Amino acid sequence: MTEATMVAIALCGLVTGFLLAFAVVVMPGLRQLDDGAYLRAFQVIDGVIQRRQPLFLVLWIGALLAVAIVMGLAVRFHVGTERLLAVAAGVLYLGGVQLLTMIVHLPLNAMVQRIDPAATATTLREARTTFEARWTRWNAVRVGFGMATVILLLALLARL
Repeated sequence: MTEATMVAIALCGLVTGFLLAFAVVVMPGLRQLDDGAYLRAFQVIDGVIQRRQPLFLVLWIGALLAVAIVMGLAVRFHVGTERLLAVAAGVLYLGGVQLLTMIVHLPLNAMVQRIDPAATATTLREARTTFEARWTRWNAVRVGFGMATVILLLALLARL
């Protein structure tokens, strides 16, 4: 279980760092662009991910699997604090990072992908307004859940 926890820490930490990079660099940088350029830039960035960028997929799916494995091992072989830490980390990661991505970010990303960058200024402004604040707010929440997951996994590792 120690090895699985170490893998989960590494992968969840990398995914959280990826989300943090969006929060502190990518989205603030895009914010400086006009509406059309902002939406087009996001389309391009998201397109790289949607086309199944291999390293991103390994990290994203690997973190999901590693957390699920740690949680399963803890439920099967541990009691008390170790089990609680593993289950809490799993719930935070699966619900706070993965589920938020599925119910908030993926639909918003799909909406942006459907926008014609040559649309009218009003259409572009409305699309950006619908997208930007909600995406960035919920990304900050994902970062918080990801960081909490890593902290719980580190606490678990210290007890193993």
